[in-house]
Amino acid sequence: MKAIFVYSLTMLKRFLRDPIYLFFVFAFPLIFLFIFGTIFGNSSDVNFNLALINHADNDFTTSFIEKFSGGDNQTFEIDREITDLEVAKEKMSRGEIDSIIELPESFGEVSESCQTKAATPADCLPSGEMKVFYDEGSPQAGQTISIIMSGILDEMNVAVTGTTPRFKVDQVSTGAAGLSQFDYTFAGLFSYVLMTMGIYTLSQQLPSEKKTGTLRRIKATPFRPWQLLVGLSLVYLFLTIISAALMIAIGVLMFDFQMRGSWLTLSIFSIISTLTMIGFGAIVAGAAKNENQATMASQLIAFPMMFLSGVFFPRFLMPDWLQNATSWIPLTPVGDGVRYITTEGAGLIDILPQLGLVAVWGVVAYVVAFKVFRWE
Repeated sequence: MKAIFVYSLTMLKRFLRDPIYLFFVFAFPLIFLFIFGTIFGNSSDVNFNLALINHADNDFTTSFIEKFSGGDNQTFEIDREITDLEVAKEKMSRGEIDSIIELPESFGEVSESCQTKAATPADCLPSGEMKVFYDEGSPQAGQTISIIMSGILDEMNVAVTGTTPRFKVDQVSTGAAGLSQFDYTFAGLFSYVLMTMGIYTLSQQLPSEKKTGTLRRIKATPFRPWQLLVGLSLVYLFLTIISAALMIAIGVLMFDFQMRGSWLTLSIFSIISTLTMIGFGAIVAGAAKNENQATMASQLIAFPMMFLSGVFFPRFLMPDWLQNATSWIPLTPVGDGVRYITTEGAGLIDILPQLGLVAVWGVVAYVVAFKVFRWE
């Protein structure tokens, strides 16, 4: 064990002196975090880009538009340069705006019967029907806007008529703050980094050492293959811990990442998961003769795990038979375990199935790595 630690410390010092290597180990995962954090930021506001086509010309409509498009409105952003309906439809077809609201000429006008003797108070109230357009290829935005506008008009009806609807919907809070899309995305990205640090980095390192003849000189010493692989595993485990800690710090400080579980639980599970991923990297590194073989073999292992484990694409969208098959691949329990801890507050007891599967894969990986290792 003393030889293992000496070797690990020597290799760690060597890696820390390589600025290019440090960039890909520490900065590259953070670039992914910034990209996904920007796309799936923690902003809870829902914004829609709209075109408002106004054909009406009356005081009521003018007042309505002023309040609807006022500075306090954070939900809708109105493109004031669009005044023609056909132009608006063309822009919506290209995805430049989400929906179109059209106010007909009669919107907000008072019925002509208000001027007659038989007129009722209701006849002298403004009325009208707005149109909300949506694109057939993406109807969600338009339908959502229709629901929002229906709620706004219901409030206007109450204000104008002075009567309260007999039936209404009561919104009740669950008492718990919701998680943002970034919180769920972070769990998948975190798992992905654990995999890449374990598989890609180690799988490229040893074939390079074989090519330069470094391993041939180490072979002449009493150093055993299992000692070499364990020593390198400790090095990459340490580097992965630093990279993961940087990711968490950036996620919390810049993107308001909400951690629901225990940091200790996440640390323990991450260490075990990282060691398992390093084991798969050790298989490739030990068996490959050069970097080209290592690159192809590592991609052959990593790509199916990336796209089938649910890290980036939800597994519930897959057919049932594929969900059952992919539940056993190594990265699936890693991603599920991290997500359960960070988003649901799960403890080690709660994730025992994932922890057990990760540990079994780790044992298998290192046994195979020790068997296929060759010095040259």
